[in-house]
Amino acid sequence: MATRTEPTTSPPRASGWRGLFLRLHFYAGVLVGPFVLIAALTGVLYAATPQMESWIYSDQLRAPVGLTQASLADQVKAAQAAHPGGDLVAVRPAPEPGDTTRVLFAEEGLGESERRAVFVDPATAQVRGDLVAYGSSGALPFRTTLDQLHRNLLLGEPGRLYSELAASWLWVVALGGLVLWASRRRARRNEKAAKTESARGKSVRRHGSVGLWVLLGALFLSATGLTWSAYAGENVSALRESLGWATPALKVTGTDEHAGHAGHGEAPAAPAPAKPESVDAMLASARAAGIDAPSVEIGLPTEPGAPWQVAEIERGWPTQVDAVAVDGTTGQILGEVRFADYPLMAKLARWGIDAHMGVLFGWPNQIALLLLGAGLVTLVVLGYRMWWQRRPTRATGLTFGRPIPRGQWRKAPPALLVGLLVLAAAIGWFVPLLGISLLAFLVIDLLLGLRSRGRSEPESTDVTV
Repeated sequence: MATRTEPTTSPPRASGWRGLFLRLHFYAGVLVGPFVLIAALTGVLYAATPQMESWIYSDQLRAPVGLTQASLADQVKAAQAAHPGGDLVAVRPAPEPGDTTRVLFAEEGLGESERRAVFVDPATAQVRGDLVAYGSSGALPFRTTLDQLHRNLLLGEPGRLYSELAASWLWVVALGGLVLWASRRRARRNEKAAKTESARGKSVRRHGSVGLWVLLGALFLSATGLTWSAYAGENVSALRESLGWATPALKVTGTDEHAGHAGHGEAPAAPAPAKPESVDAMLASARAAGIDAPSVEIGLPTEPGAPWQVAEIERGWPTQVDAVAVDGTTGQILGEVRFADYPLMAKLARWGIDAHMGVLFGWPNQIALLLLGAGLVTLVVLGYRMWWQRRPTRATGLTFGRPIPRGQWRKAPPALLVGLLVLAAAIGWFVPLLGISLLAFLVIDLLLGLRSRGRSEPESTDVTV
């Protein structure tokens, strides 16, 4: 029977705690590897979408620079004439010369967070086309498709479980790998360096080196990804709310809710609906109140008598996301929220999400995400290569590599074991998919152990990687 060739220097057996970490890292890597691989590949594609989107939709996004510019009201009227069936909800004026204005409509048949964007030439008020825009970022169909592919594999809410599972385990695998790398490096200092290195040894070394380079990035992607998740995200939001870290909401002040009840006690007349012709005046009031970012969104009132909302939508650096509420009749500022007044954690959350999307620092942010995604893909590939190289013999054909031997928890120090159990229970409650999948692994592992109890165990208990 053929055997594998190992280094001439026999590696030491792992201690109990290291064996426990190895077993967890091994199974967590096998479990989360495919999810991380898909998330990394789709994330790399998404990071490159801004430039591709500008090229694909250049006819809608760009217009010749004119000597004069039509009023926003005229641009809105042109969009309404071209799209009479929609309900006008917002306007995004052209941020720079050569850009088009987006007039946004709500209409039946669109999905959640989707709006119909009609693109208008600011110079001529001519409509240059319409597309479906998604979310506060205004992503157009190509970027939306890649976004949904990255988020849920185009499977809707059920598909979000894949990305949440990847984000839930990524930080565990990353930190576990760091612990194992440090312990292996310490052990090697007490050994005489081998003159030759096995193929698997090279894979392990490369896996550890790449892991160190992407460690901080992996932790960042895991933390920011969990804020979007379905289950852990709710716990993150609740924690931020309880600690006063939530993003401040725009509140309207200075209105008299009893107006109209004076005199003879007659019921007040129903307020008139907002007129799109007022959009220029509303923007002027907001600009006077300090809304000075090039990119803004003017939101029409959601009901008669409600104020207009004008918000900055510049999420690069420096971040500009101030917002004001404007009285549609008088132009008075009824409320405001300033990014400078955000709690520190709310600012960090905003920056973290924008960096995760690749918009915080522009193209350097995109390049960093591309490199990070490539590093994660390399880690997963090397991890599975190590798994394959661990197979017992060549005679087993396509048999996969053997797992770390069972019973490692018995060799771990009791205090460490108790601490890990308490920590795992707390984290599992806060990050439900991590807790559920970990519990499922333990149950399956226990059943497999009971099934194989009568079988002979391998003589070697070496768990060195």
